[in-house]
Amino acid sequence: MKKNSFWYVALMFCVGIFLVSCGVSEMNEESEEDSAKETEVESGASEQVYTNPSELKDTYDIIIVGAGGAGMTAAIEAKDAGLNPVILEKMPVAGGNTSKSSSGMNASNTKFQEAEGIEDSNDAFYEETLEGGQGTNDKELLRYFVDHSAAAIDWLDGNGIKLDNLTITGGMSQKRTHRPSDGSAIGGYLVEGLLKNVHERGIPIFVNADVTDINENDGKVNEVTVEINGEEPKTLTGKAIIVTTGGFGASKEMIEEFRPDLSNYVTTNQEGSTGDGITMVENLGGQTIDMDQIQIHPTVQQDKGILIGEVVRGEGAILVNQDGERFVNELNTRDKVSAAISDLPEKSAYLIFDQGVRDRAKAIDFYEQQGYVISGKDIEELAEQIDIPASQLQATVDTWNQSVANKADEEYNRTTAMENDLTKSNYFAIKIAPGIHYTMGGIKINTQTEVLNKENQPIEGLYAAGELVGGLHGNNRIGGNSVAEIIIFGRQAGQQAAEFVKTNSEN
Repeated sequence: MKKNSFWYVALMFCVGIFLVSCGVSEMNEESEEDSAKETEVESGASEQVYTNPSELKDTYDIIIVGAGGAGMTAAIEAKDAGLNPVILEKMPVAGGNTSKSSSGMNASNTKFQEAEGIEDSNDAFYEETLEGGQGTNDKELLRYFVDHSAAAIDWLDGNGIKLDNLTITGGMSQKRTHRPSDGSAIGGYLVEGLLKNVHERGIPIFVNADVTDINENDGKVNEVTVEINGEEPKTLTGKAIIVTTGGFGASKEMIEEFRPDLSNYVTTNQEGSTGDGITMVENLGGQTIDMDQIQIHPTVQQDKGILIGEVVRGEGAILVNQDGERFVNELNTRDKVSAAISDLPEKSAYLIFDQGVRDRAKAIDFYEQQGYVISGKDIEELAEQIDIPASQLQATVDTWNQSVANKADEEYNRTTAMENDLTKSNYFAIKIAPGIHYTMGGIKINTQTEVLNKENQPIEGLYAAGELVGGLHGNNRIGGNSVAEIIIFGRQAGQQAAEFVKTNSEN
């Protein structure tokens, strides 16, 4: 894609007109069109524009496999370092699981925290994430992660992606989850912002571009095989390869292999999260770790596997069982809340919240559009709608409101997200149950994002970032840390791959 601004704008306009009339760019198969539209509806992202396949070249400085948050972030950093990257995405749209992110991005010691008078520290962020991961996190990755989190917030802000609305997620003691200014879900906003930066820099991004192989030549990983729109495979060469293809939460085969006990769970993952990158890196000798560590998210709408973000609880919602009683600290870590729901006779629960929560958590608007939100003008009417004893639900809400007033939850020792009671009508409920959400295991890397082989040595020219990487989260991921991971390590992958290319070009 050429950088001449006139022709670039003209091209984008023409492609945009084509997209409006046809629905998606250069797609001939109806199934691909439906997939693209469904992805955009779920993420809230606006219609996207991509590079025409006819512009594909044989050689690039850096080849990035996967166009989620980590891939686009890496591409932006590589381009800003003066190199020529390309992004290849197998799905009809960019975004991956990033598009479905809801609650926000964790970071400590940020300027937005300071503006609100929130006293936080990288050490506190480190210790709480380590505790959430049950002490099994890769400590070097975790230290790099927390120490570079504020810089990642600043980097996004400098690129027109402002996350200045703060909330809290389970396992955290401070408001360090950063959201868009209006409190809406972060996914679509982040993908749109990153894609805008990709376009502004003239970075080619190809969709329906399925990378089937990554190859090594003369001791360096420098080649991929890609099929675009199902046509004849092509071989592309690059001086470095960055793999950002996501996890395997949508792969029934891999779930069955590593956690057969979860094979009947719904998944929140987009359909492209099938572990392709993990398999290709393994074929190159890359090491995998923690593959059996798969996170179950406690609040998932079961019909379509839509995640009901932690922000709803973070803004004050409570969980009740079918008897209308609370049964858990709603802001405990995800594994513990999920276990508590699974232990209920009905193995499901209701999120209960008021208009105040809804005003503060804009993601709820999307849940209502999908038909998941049940409402009542008061507690009695809501209880009738969800077949819960009204007197018990009223008593539960009254007890909770008193706990908020006293700043003490004597029932379940909840200590966070207790600033607001549930007294503002109307009242709402969303029925939820646990679902497969995130695969903590994956490829082993070092803090330079270099892929490590089974001898813990870097594989030359091969980098990885995002959910396909294992180790950072240990046995349990804290909500808000996945978005932070893709930005922090996506930046590092782009920077380190660029440095590798420059150094080898000089030698």
